[in-house]
Amino acid sequence: MKLTVQTFLTLDGVMQAPGGPEEDPSDDFTHGGWQAAFFPDAGVGEFVNELTGHASAFLYGHKTFDLFRGSWPDQTDPANPIATAINSLPKYLASRTVDEADVSWRGEYPDTAHLLKGDVVAAVRALKDEPGDELQVWGSANLLQTLMRHELVDRFRLMTFPLVLGSGLRLFNNGILPATMRPVDITVTEKGVVLGTYEPAGPVEHGRM
Repeated sequence: MKLTVQTFLTLDGVMQAPGGPEEDPSDDFTHGGWQAAFFPDAGVGEFVNELTGHASAFLYGHKTFDLFRGSWPDQTDPANPIATAINSLPKYLASRTVDEADVSWRGEYPDTAHLLKGDVVAAVRALKDEPGDELQVWGSANLLQTLMRHELVDRFRLMTFPLVLGSGLRLFNNGILPATMRPVDITVTEKGVVLGTYEPAGPVEHGRM
């Protein structure tokens, strides 16, 4: 499977708590729910529906797993392709603080959630070697730093909203490996959200202008 990252971002790269104040108020973040003013956005909705159709499994950090487990099992409409995928497909939790007995999905699919054991990097590499289309990561800011430092991400799908917050957890932080990105597809929705798909394209080259 290819490991793909899907995330909502601000222009200054913040990915923290786009959906609501209660999602992640850590580090005194006061801008939770910054995404709400741009919805509904048909372009973003179509984009998310399409990419969710490529998911064979999901990989989450602890906060995102708990957030999703607390809400998505309540979405039981079979006509909702996003909820159907998230609830029914395998989900893997990367966490050193959770016991396996505590990893269970609510609702109709309790056995679809699994705890990654041992070294996270080795476990993710093993998942990528399994058959399937995509191993998708949503949210999970801290986990993403580990995945990017070890060059495990095959594709980024960045939904960048036209606003700047000035604080909050960012996707690209100090410590990740410098890399060139190859644009695969870029479109802009009516409300100005840039839907960009990128793939790592090797190290950064330096020169003089």
